[in-house]
Amino acid sequence: MEAQLCGNAEVTIVGSGNSAGQGAIYLASVAKKVYVIFRRASLRETMSEYLVKRLEEHPNIEIIPSTDVTALHGEDRLAGLTYRCRETGEEGHCDCGFLFLFLGASPNTTWLPREMVCDERGFVKTGADIAPLELVKAGWSLDRMPSRFETSWPRIYAVGDVRKGSVKRVASSVGEGSVVVSDIHQALAEITPAGS
Repeated sequence: MEAQLCGNAEVTIVGSGNSAGQGAIYLASVAKKVYVIFRRASLRETMSEYLVKRLEEHPNIEIIPSTDVTALHGEDRLAGLTYRCRETGEEGHCDCGFLFLFLGASPNTTWLPREMVCDERGFVKTGADIAPLELVKAGWSLDRMPSRFETSWPRIYAVGDVRKGSVKRVASSVGEGSVVVSDIHQALAEITPAGS
């Protein structure tokens, strides 16, 4: 579907993992230009060599390392973006109509306390993904099981890319966040005395 939308347009991909490389190759077959923007100094730090070579050799792909996207432009839809080199501070602009974020493949959860149950890759487990024994070890203190997005810590929730089993799409993350609002209201009702 994305390829149909991006036909003969300029596209930007943010990310430096294999999924970003595969997406860039795929979209470059239909797009006028594909910009690959990422924060690292080299794609070779996180992407397979065969993909890096394909990106480097593709005439429709421009690789922009050590760079952050700093602004999006457009009224009713995306019309371009501004980016800044992390090393020099130099700014650039591209007139892309589509932006794809390939982020979240490696969760940044090492800072979490060990009682927060994560899977072997570091994604936070929530709801039914948390085994009863894991809840016991984490010190689960409520008389109920965790709700769908609740972690092994009562009334602490995880949504979006950091959650085990998430779809890894911005729209899904936003949807999960809106669903959690009702869970938070129920959690507040548990700790707020009646009539308060």
